[in-house]
Amino acid sequence: MNPTDKRRKIIVLGAAGRDFHNFNVRYRDDETVEIVSFTATQIPGIDGRVYPRELAGSLYPDGIPIRIEDELESLVAEFGADEVTFAYSDVSHETVMHLASRAIAAGADFSLLGGNSTMIASDKPVVAVCAVRTGSGKSQTTRAVAEILKSAGKQIAVIRHPMPYGNLVAQAVQRFETYEDLETHDCTIEEREEYEPHLDRGSIVYAGVDYGEILRSAEKEADVILWDGGNNDFPFYVPDVHITVVDPLRVGHETSYHPGEANLRMADVVVINKMDSAAPDDVIRLKKTIDDLNSEAVVVEAESPVTVDDGADLKGKRVLVVEDGPTLTHGEMTYGAGVVAAKRAGAASFVDARPWAAGSIKDVYAKYPHIGELLPAMGYSEQQRKDLADTINASDADAVLIATPIDLRKIIDIDKPAYRASYELKVTSSPTLADELTERLGL
Repeated sequence: MNPTDKRRKIIVLGAAGRDFHNFNVRYRDDETVEIVSFTATQIPGIDGRVYPRELAGSLYPDGIPIRIEDELESLVAEFGADEVTFAYSDVSHETVMHLASRAIAAGADFSLLGGNSTMIASDKPVVAVCAVRTGSGKSQTTRAVAEILKSAGKQIAVIRHPMPYGNLVAQAVQRFETYEDLETHDCTIEEREEYEPHLDRGSIVYAGVDYGEILRSAEKEADVILWDGGNNDFPFYVPDVHITVVDPLRVGHETSYHPGEANLRMADVVVINKMDSAAPDDVIRLKKTIDDLNSEAVVVEAESPVTVDDGADLKGKRVLVVEDGPTLTHGEMTYGAGVVAAKRAGAASFVDARPWAAGSIKDVYAKYPHIGELLPAMGYSEQQRKDLADTINASDADAVLIATPIDLRKIIDIDKPAYRASYELKVTSSPTLADELTERLGL
């Protein structure tokens, strides 16, 4: 019998992020297991590829195929899989267990890996910013933490959760310091939304595929590592301070989505964002849940006030609102900062983007019907960025309000009056984030 036949065969359910990290840290050099396939979901165009041999290591000279998640049962049969392990984020507990049921019905075991198996220890202090759901306000919280650390005289390296949608070998370790670096790496809109706001503030950003190598590179130039989490995933590194952002506009989601609930239970500091737009009863319910699940955590209250470009004229106008893509899609929000800003600016009505949807944008609306009339800023490829621009320009809107973390006007051509809404974190309670970081890190 071939020795490889004795290896435990595992399928990794993923979305081009956590799955690759779990493989690199837990499975790559383990001769007792064989990863027979990754699967892909959430992100368009990431299935049908191969996790390359250059990254997969000596046990995988042909690399590892990446197949669509819908094929799970047939993949178990095709590869004779013994186990299916789940490795992506921001899905309901019910969805995870439906996948478990499918795996078990197909004859395989089902598993989840935790922090002891997947978190890498750093030689430098690590501050991790995570959330219970996409769209909770993690990005502005990370930016606020970065400014606190830099004000204390610390050199930081922001390490962002992976978004490797292109050439995986070329993207193994990415370092971003200038806007030209974004062009060099052919970043998608989603990547730009996460990287560019840090670059605007003079922070260096790392991302990629191999987070062991990324950490070793970042440690050479940083006093503190700042983990900027994606979706509601838990950290790839062992945190010295674990900050979790919760959303009072979606009370109940903090205990019904994976792995957001784990983030809440692990947190040292819990930030309740959006206090200015939350119902008081919802805040009370949320605080009780925090106390029930993690009574040792320090709770910090905050707002994310929205500002619109000076000179923006939206009063009485029919406005097409472009919101952050992932917040609307798998984050399941039905509105974001753009809607709030447009209403405050006196918009007469919102333009329904669906009749004007071009190409792949039509597919997004079909897959996520809850989005409604808003336009998600989707741009995972050059063609999708063109589809986004065509959708905006074909509409009969009087004006466009862009409520994404980056200025879309820089990367797509918009032929209508277009303005930008932006938001930052404003802590409204004591102790503050600065107080907690100072005490816990000895700043």
